[in-house]
This record gives sequence, structure tokens and C-alpha cells, in this order.
Amino acid sequence: MRLSEPESIGEHNETKSEADLSQTNLSEIKHPEKLNSSQGFLPVLKNRSFLTLWSGQIFSQLADKIYLVLMIAIVTSQFQLPGQPIARWVSPIMIAFTIPAVLFGSLAGVYVDRWSKKGVLVISNLLRGMFVLTLPLLLWLSQGQYFKEGLPLGFTLMLGITFLVSTLTQFFAPAEQTTIPLIVKKQHLLAANSLYTTTMMALLIVGFAVGEPLLNIADWLVDGWLFSWHIGKELLVGGAYAIAGIILLWLKTGEKAENLAPESPHVFQDIWDGIRYLGKNRRVRNALIQLTILFSVFAALAVLAVSMADKIPQIDADQFGILLAAAGIGMAISAALLGNWGQKFTRVQLSLWGSIGMATSLVGLSLATQNLWLALVVTTFLGGFAALVGVPMQTTIQSETPPELRGKVFGLQNNAVNIALSLPLVLAAEAEARFGLSSVFLGLAGLVVVGGVLTWYISHTGKVKQT
Repeated sequence: MRLSEPESIGEHNETKSEADLSQTNLSEIKHPEKLNSSQGFLPVLKNRSFLTLWSGQIFSQLADKIYLVLMIAIVTSQFQLPGQPIARWVSPIMIAFTIPAVLFGSLAGVYVDRWSKKGVLVISNLLRGMFVLTLPLLLWLSQGQYFKEGLPLGFTLMLGITFLVSTLTQFFAPAEQTTIPLIVKKQHLLAANSLYTTTMMALLIVGFAVGEPLLNIADWLVDGWLFSWHIGKELLVGGAYAIAGIILLWLKTGEKAENLAPESPHVFQDIWDGIRYLGKNRRVRNALIQLTILFSVFAALAVLAVSMADKIPQIDADQFGILLAAAGIGMAISAALLGNWGQKFTRVQLSLWGSIGMATSLVGLSLATQNLWLALVVTTFLGGFAALVGVPMQTTIQSETPPELRGKVFGLQNNAVNIALSLPLVLAAEAEARFGLSSVFLGLAGLVVVGGVLTWYISHTGKVKQT
């Protein structure tokens, strides 16, 4: 079925008629982020291009969330020796997954600005699917072979595949974010980002809570119905990437070849252009800071949840995913509410309330280390308030960044977020060992308060320069 072009394509070129402007009240002029012709998810769900992007997101992010679970499953079944610590094998995989995020995050944004967004989305998914699907063959061919110093060749190939998959993800992420404002009208961006966040958190719950059982079911189905090659896990992850790429072939972005930059990018100059824009637009810069703080807090929470689960009498340390799932549920519920009623408030208001709520929840977590139900309730509220920060700030970046700079800005955002996700993984455990779990939660609460106050201060001091 051929998808028709949604009327929202090219919305940044639309202008209001004088009659429309005469009906715009003072509040809408003062707070343009509150302007909306219709509220809720309905206008977004009627946008067939967004539905295509959203469908592709579901399969792509499902693969993303369980990719590392797949790598760990392969390690435990093929490489880990009895009594050998799993960290010896998992740490190199995590490094191979993180290095491209640090090296190529900003660089990818430069090229995304100059390439077809649809092309990047389709090709990055198809290639990731191809790499994962070839992994069983590579492991079979390399059986019994060693790279050097006793390192299995198959494990080295896994590291290479992980590096390539992560590199392609650095291109996919800014392309996906820059596509949303191309196909969704400005007044519907909050609802679109709410739906995007709800889906992301729902799939995060799937990854943490049922990722391993899902992979085992895939193996069981393939072994029982097809052949005993034990490739069900790879078929699930690689197939999800491939399905996402195929779905996105039907995406209509409204891009025209003549609007894409024909000349080769001046990489460092283009990155600098993005940095200069962030220096000029304080609202976008602050939104990026807020998102970086938000991801830092949740990366730290992923580490601290293990220690917290170990301290709670009703659960074991390996059940820490219950706490993270509670945070995901809270964020999904809050994002859904934002999509329907968030347009009634300014993005600054939502972010400030979210920051205060997150700080309060983190203080509550410092007091909830001995009670499972209290910890679950507080963690759910933490996720809910986090959505009040994340969704409006992401919407701010999308709506206020010019189309020709979106890839660069989202590339810088991708870089900052990946660093924010990586550093707490190293620092949180050390801080918890040195200062104690409750003290670390209080420190994170203070960090969130600083971000919220910064948002309020910037929004009340002078006019923002617009590029």
C-alpha cells in the first residue's frame, strides 16, 4: 500500500494567515510551546508517516534493548569457563559498544544533516540486522581458533560486530530525532515525543524484565520447528533490525534531493557550527544539559539498583530489574499523560516540576532501602517525574533548532548522552562504596535540583537569541 504524503510535511515552511494570527491570544504569543490546534495523541496517530516511523522504532529499539543480553548469552554458552567471572568477558563487549558512541556521536550528526534521513534509517537498520544474522556463521567458522594470547577468534569477531552495530546506531539516533519534526507539526511535537518516550520505556522494561526469556523462547521455537542450529536468539535480534529497515522503506519525510547539502561536509567546522548554535540559544543548550543530567541519573540508578536490591530483604540482588521496570512504568504513564494534557503547560513549568519531583523521589529512595513496596512506589514516581523533564526538553530541542542544524545538534546530544550513560557506570559503584548508598542518592537529588533551577533561571532572564 502506498502511503500518501501527510500534510504536516514541511511544517517549518508554513506561515499563519492574518486571520489566524488575529485569533492567537496573548498567552500563545508569550508561550509558543503551548500553541496547539488539537490536543492529545489523535493528530499524531492519524499521521501515517509518524506511524511508519513509530513502527520502525518499535522493532529497532526492541533489538537495541536486548542486543547486550544476546552477547552475554553467547558468552556464557560458548566462551565462559566454569568458575570464571563473567565480567572478564562482558567488560570488553561494553567497551566495544561504548567507544563508537564517544567517537562518532557528533561526527554522525554532521553527515545526517547532509544525507537523506530515510536512507540513513533504512540502511542503518538493514546493516545492523545483517551483521547480527551473520554472527552464528562467523562463530561456527571460528570454532577452535584463537586470535592471540589465548583469546578466542569467535569472541574477537563478536567485539567487531558489536563495534559496527554501535557505530551504525550513532547514525540512526540523530536521523530518527531529526525526522520527527519533519513529519510532525510543531504543535504536536509534545504528543509525538510522549509517544516516542512511552514506547522507549516500554521496550526498556521488556529488555530488563523479559529479554533473556524472550531469547530463550526464540531458541526453543527455532530448535523445535526448524532445525537444531541454536540460532533463534540471533534471528530474533537481527530479524527485528531487518523488519525495522523494511518498514521504514514506506516512510515519507518530504525531503527533496535539492534541499540536501551537495558538497562534502567540513567535519570539524560543521561540528563547531552546532556548538556555536548551542552557545547562542540558551533554551536549547539548557535542554541538552537537562537531558544529560537525566540520563546520568538513570545510568547511575541502573548500577545502584543492584546494591539496593541486595539490601532489600524481600528480593535478591539479581532481581534489580524489578526496580528499573518500576521506573520505566512510571515514565511510560507520565509520558502518556503528557501526550494528552501536557500542552496546557509551558515546557519550563513541566521541567521545573519534574526536577523537583525527581529530587524528592531520590531523597525518598535514600530512605527506602529496607522496604520493597516503598522502593517500588518511590521508583515509579521517579520515572514519572523524569518524563516531565525528558519529554519537554526533547521537544524544545526539536522545535527550536533550525532544520539545517538538527543533525549536528542531535549528534552533539547523542555524544553528551552517551558520555552521561557511560561515566556513572564507572563512578556510581565507587561512590556507593566510598560514601554509602543513601548519600549517593542525596547527591543525585542535588544534581537534579541544580538542573531544574538552571532551567527556571534561564527562562526568566532576558530574551533568547534565535538563529
